[in-house]
Amino acid sequence: MKKLLLIGLLLFSKVVAQPSLELIYKRIDSVELHMVLDYPPDYKPGQAYPTILFFFGGGWNGGSIAQFEPHARYFASRGMLCVRADYRVKSRQGTTPFESVEDAKSAVRYLRKQASLLGVDPDRIVASGGSAGGHLAAATALLPGLNAPTDDLSVSTIPQALVLFNPVIDNGPEGYGYERIGARYPEFSPMHNLDKTPPPILFFLGTTDKLIPVRTAETFKKKVEATGGRCELYLFKDQPHGFFNYRKQDQTYFKETVLHTDNFLRSLGYLQGPSTLDQFLSKE
Repeated sequence: MKKLLLIGLLLFSKVVAQPSLELIYKRIDSVELHMVLDYPPDYKPGQAYPTILFFFGGGWNGGSIAQFEPHARYFASRGMLCVRADYRVKSRQGTTPFESVEDAKSAVRYLRKQASLLGVDPDRIVASGGSAGGHLAAATALLPGLNAPTDDLSVSTIPQALVLFNPVIDNGPEGYGYERIGARYPEFSPMHNLDKTPPPILFFLGTTDKLIPVRTAETFKKKVEATGGRCELYLFKDQPHGFFNYRKQDQTYFKETVLHTDNFLRSLGYLQGPSTLDQFLSKE
């Protein structure tokens, strides 16, 4: 199966400008969870690429991997391998937020275990997401528990960096989702698991977000920095929840957040050269 997957990818990469691949990364009884991998246009089999893994938002209730498709296509055009992973949600599988975390961690482990086959550099993985998807990205780095019982726990879920778009990071009594998480919030809330230095973090938030208060983001940043970590927080005046999403009619905040992300990834050595976002958007 692995050999057929690789052959299919190699053939596809010769006939399209930007090859992509959809595969099943996890099965739970009758449930199949897919991920889509978007490769750089100059993808070369056998090379290992810095990889960014996106988790969609939707309150752990719904959502679609299509949310971060524009981000994935842009960063693939910049030379990264971009992954959009599905995970279990209440509306489709009747699950709780705890199963969503399990799946996010399974997705990172899958990429690391299949790294040589898929072209992933296991030492340059970025986890990213928006809202509840931002929580899942942070969870892969910060939460020690909530691992799927079938996962190989010898494979780390901790990425080398986080890019978080108005993420849910406080699930305590004053935070988002407490009514669903309840007394288990200490094992679920990223804010409550900053006991060691996390990977470098990029954090975006609108100042009129009704779900994530600015003070929550500022407290998180201070806690990260108290561990010796790096947290770049960008606040966008008068912007609501989800302001960063791609909109054909107004690309202002999509562009601003993507440019900040481009700079952040360049600072880590994952991207080279100046942004090509204007050229990319001119073709959209």
